[in-house]
Amino acid sequence: MGASLATRFGREGYRVALVARRAAPLQERVAELASAGIEAAAFPADLTNLNGIPALVRSIEERQGSIDVAVYQPVGNVGFVPAAELNAAKFQPIASMFAFSPIEVSHAVLPGMLARGDGAIVIVGGLTATVPMPGLSGVGPAMAATRNYIFSLNAEVMPKGIYAGTVNIGGVIDRSTGLRAMTSAGAELDPRYPILDPDHIADELWSLVTRRDRVEAILPQNPAA
Repeated sequence: MGASLATRFGREGYRVALVARRAAPLQERVAELASAGIEAAAFPADLTNLNGIPALVRSIEERQGSIDVAVYQPVGNVGFVPAAELNAAKFQPIASMFAFSPIEVSHAVLPGMLARGDGAIVIVGGLTATVPMPGLSGVGPAMAATRNYIFSLNAEVMPKGIYAGTVNIGGVIDRSTGLRAMTSAGAELDPRYPILDPDHIADELWSLVTRRDRVEAILPQNPAA
C-alpha cells in the first residue's frame, strides 16, 4: 500500500518522503519511484520511538520542504488479542504503534500546516476501529482512540485550512507482505475479508485529501461485520 500511495501522490507532483524502520527496502522503493520519474527520499526511523518523531519531521522538512500531506500507515507484527486476555502489558506496545505514534506524528506536522493555513493528515487503520469484534481486541481499541482523535482534530482545524481524516480497511491488501506470508504458509483467507487493490485504496485516500468532504472512508464500502 505504501508503494501505491507514493506512486499516486508522486504522479500528482508531490515529493515523497518514505519512513520505515529498515533502510534497505526504503532505498529500493526510492529507486523504483525514481525510475517512474517520482522524486523520493528515504528516512529510516522507528515511529514507536516517540521522542524521535519531532527530529524526524524536522529532517524531512529540511530536505524535502514543507509537509503538505502526512499519511500514517502502521505496519507491524502486533496481532489481535481477545479482550478477556488483554492487559496493560499487552496493550502498551499496541497502543504505541496504533495510537501514540500517529497522534505524535500529527502533533509534529501540525505547526507547519497551521502556519501555512493548509495541509492534510490521514491515518490508515482497520475495520475493528469502527466495528468491535469478539476475539479481535487490542488493536481495535487503540485504533478507535486514534479515530476519535482524528474526528475531533478535523473539527478543530478544518476552519483553519487543515484536513484530518482516516481510512479504515476491512480486508486484506493485495500484493502486501502480510498476504504473501499468509499464502506462502498455506493459510486460508477468511471470505468475510476481501482482497483489496492497494491502488484503489490510494485513490480513495487521494479523494479524501483533495475533496475534504468527509472525515472517514471505510473499505470495502459494505464490509462484513
